[in-house]
Amino acid sequence: MTLTPIASNSAVDDDPRRYEHLSTIRLQDPEAVARAAKARRRHPGLKYGRQNFIVAADHPARGALAVGKNPVAMADRRDLLDRLQIALANPAVDGILASPDIMDDLLLLGALEGKLVFGSMNRGGLSGLVNEFDDRFTGHTAAALEELGADGGKMLTRICLGDPDTVATLEATAKAIDSLAERRLIAMVEPFLSVRENGRVRNDLSADAVIKSIGIAEGLGSTSAYTWMKLPVVDQMERVMAATTMPTVLLGGDPAGTQDEVFATWGAALALPGVQGLTVGRTLLYPADGDVAAAVAAAASLLNPTERAAQ
Repeated sequence: MTLTPIASNSAVDDDPRRYEHLSTIRLQDPEAVARAAKARRRHPGLKYGRQNFIVAADHPARGALAVGKNPVAMADRRDLLDRLQIALANPAVDGILASPDIMDDLLLLGALEGKLVFGSMNRGGLSGLVNEFDDRFTGHTAAALEELGADGGKMLTRICLGDPDTVATLEATAKAIDSLAERRLIAMVEPFLSVRENGRVRNDLSADAVIKSIGIAEGLGSTSAYTWMKLPVVDQMERVMAATTMPTVLLGGDPAGTQDEVFATWGAALALPGVQGLTVGRTLLYPADGDVAAAVAAAASLLNPTERAAQ
């Protein structure tokens, strides 16, 4: 049993039982997930010069439910699935980055037809956990992603020079990169230089720190043939992008400025060589005005600037 994805211009159904059938399927026919994955139509393929738009939805698996000032914005799974279906219904959205639970829901809903699929691999470094830097691989495995017909896996790689758990995370990341490469799957590596301040982890978003994190991350694994970078948009992005030859997607994070300000920085970064697209979640799924379809359409208009300029 599947459900036709929500059209991008549809009003969201607020029936509290609207996803009850997912529970029924999971109880009575759990193999339906594998069948849906096998029957799914794949994305036509990646091409340099054609930027990709991927929606991220792996935050809850790390206990990160906050968006802006709302600490539990992503807590309601029904609401999140509504928003994801609206975003994925836009033909300019190429794919999804999700944890296994959300991925399985979307497969059962038939929402991933023709889409790129990236699994979230390490979610063990829970937000606020005492050993948050020991970010163990508790999500998708490379073998599971191959079985799902996915295009790759993503790994968060926070590097804290003052925390001994960092070395274990780097080693696990290298092994995951190799495991994906053996299957010719993309390893989307999201590196940060990070510190712990007053009990909280903070990522250093200075250009120098991002550049250093790239140098460390792109050297992980026995091959970089299938490695991508997933990088924040920071000041001096020209210097940042000069630090790598790997295909790079830009992440959105939890935005601090207005939507127009955020989109302006994305647009400038998307024009740089090597930038393959956007992988954004909360900024678009939970816009300030609540209009997911409009936020997704606005972000989509930023992609492929060279192609637009030639028109």
